[in-house]
Amino acid sequence: MNLQQLRYLQEIARRGLKISDAAAALYTSQPGISKQIKLLEEELGMEIFIRNGKRITAITEPGKLILNVAQRMLHDAESLKQISQEFQAIDSGALTIATTHTQARYALPAVVKQFIKRYPKVKLNLHQGNPTQIAQQVLSGEADLAIATESLALYDELVTLPCYEWHHCIIVPPKHPLLSEKKLTLEKLARYPIITYDFAFSGRGKINAAFAAHKLTPNIVLTAIDADVIKTYVELGLGIGIVAQMAFIPQRDKHLRMIDAGSLFPSSTTRIALRRNQYLRGYAYHFMELFAPQLTREVVAQAMQLRR
Repeated sequence: MNLQQLRYLQEIARRGLKISDAAAALYTSQPGISKQIKLLEEELGMEIFIRNGKRITAITEPGKLILNVAQRMLHDAESLKQISQEFQAIDSGALTIATTHTQARYALPAVVKQFIKRYPKVKLNLHQGNPTQIAQQVLSGEADLAIATESLALYDELVTLPCYEWHHCIIVPPKHPLLSEKKLTLEKLARYPIITYDFAFSGRGKINAAFAAHKLTPNIVLTAIDADVIKTYVELGLGIGIVAQMAFIPQRDKHLRMIDAGSLFPSSTTRIALRRNQYLRGYAYHFMELFAPQLTREVVAQAMQLRR
């Protein structure tokens, strides 16, 4: 058994059980991967994959357990490399952050600017996706940290740390009737077509729950993963928008007006997530502290210990 065989195993699972795709991703040959997987199965004395001819169709039950152990071993091997790098080159390396559009566009720019100024030799990568995708990127080792509002706390394999709370707001064109309302209510919002986030993004579940609690069915005519897209269609007069309050910037959004909706929808919490027992470079701890000052290295390390 060797690490290369485990890498082949992980990549096959990651590529939807397609050996050809795994071979292309790893810059090797399909027969070479197939041979190494067979050797691994022979050494372990059990089949990892179910096959139909030369095609892999599923992972066996023991194969799923083997895959989990293989992923942990690969993560640990990567941690060994990072420990060495930590002491050889303290301020150089790479950091990959998986996050949503809202965080990347509105919450992270100032943090990224400070981080790059402090660590000019560190290559910083931002991967955008929905909360499920970014959680999977951290679990697979493709990303070091995930930052999002929805879903991260649902993964037992991840350590999640609260960063900050935020509220939604209503955005409308100038002179919209809602701007003259003395008290905003969900009933009044429900009279208008609504443009807001896709269900997986930015507290959308809390928006739905708030309307449902009042036995209201909002007229949601358009959803998007991007607050800028939502604002574009509100400007066109297609409806009122419900977005994260951080996404409204008066200096830039001069053709829109914002109405506070903190009393209508529960607050949402943005979180950082990382793998259990993950080794982090010093600059990764510093990035988290820049993003959420209460997340000092000691606080993060303690959270990792408590959740083992």
